[in-house]
Amino acid sequence: MNTYQSINSDGFKLNYCVKGTGKPILVIGSSVYYPHLFSDDLYHTFQFIFLDHRGFVRPPRTLEPDDYTLDNIVDDIELARQALGLTDFIILGHSGHAFMALAYAKKYPDHVQKVVLLNSAPTNHEERQRQSVAFFNETASPERKNQLAKDMALLESDIIKDPERRFVHMCIRMGAQSFYDYTFDAAYMWEGVYTNMPIIDHLWGEAFGEMNLIQSLTGFNKPVFIGLGRYDYLVAPVSLWDAVDDTYENVRKVIFEYSGHNPMFEEPQAFNSELIKWIQAEQ
Repeated sequence: MNTYQSINSDGFKLNYCVKGTGKPILVIGSSVYYPHLFSDDLYHTFQFIFLDHRGFVRPPRTLEPDDYTLDNIVDDIELARQALGLTDFIILGHSGHAFMALAYAKKYPDHVQKVVLLNSAPTNHEERQRQSVAFFNETASPERKNQLAKDMALLESDIIKDPERRFVHMCIRMGAQSFYDYTFDAAYMWEGVYTNMPIIDHLWGEAFGEMNLIQSLTGFNKPVFIGLGRYDYLVAPVSLWDAVDDTYENVRKVIFEYSGHNPMFEEPQAFNSELIKWIQAEQ
């Protein structure tokens, strides 16, 4: 059972939970969802701090667009860093949260030691999303495609019954694009996760579509770990990252061959080994 504390930022109650001891790793996202993904073995070596952002907490008032800019999210992270007393830490962002993690590290670099970006495409603009769909259609096995079709046929009724959890329903029903084991049901991971859809729609639909992580890495000199799953069709193909090559001396890019969107969950031994080796390396 996780123990939660909270930080108040402009009325938003941002919950966090702490697991493990050692060098701190601040994980941006949902403090309820993300603890499911990392194995207990890592908590013997690092202190993981799982922090909500505004997209995963109930709004304190009727929200205006200014309430959920990416800049505000980044400033919330800095407020949390101060409250937690973090002075030499690693920031980790998975999927869309990779955009938040790198944006934070660029705006507030002083206390960031290293940056971990997992399972994100370089951008979330519509053309890239179409490329990912086309890649799935061209390369996925018939069994995987059939599983996705069967699951997606249930999405509309899910959303009609529970429209406020549209993001969650989509994540669950897209399991055949998310996991190496295309039959895996991740519903239990999302139990108790609140989603603030106006904020999520803005970030994923607009803010992340205007960003490009490869461009953002230009001139950024902190050590960066990029982890990708070969079967991660949500942000496929991994070749989108080909431009990040050996000329990026501060970047370590690892492709996990038997993972989809969550290599820390799907290949925990390989993931843990790569992450620990990279964090402990002198750079």
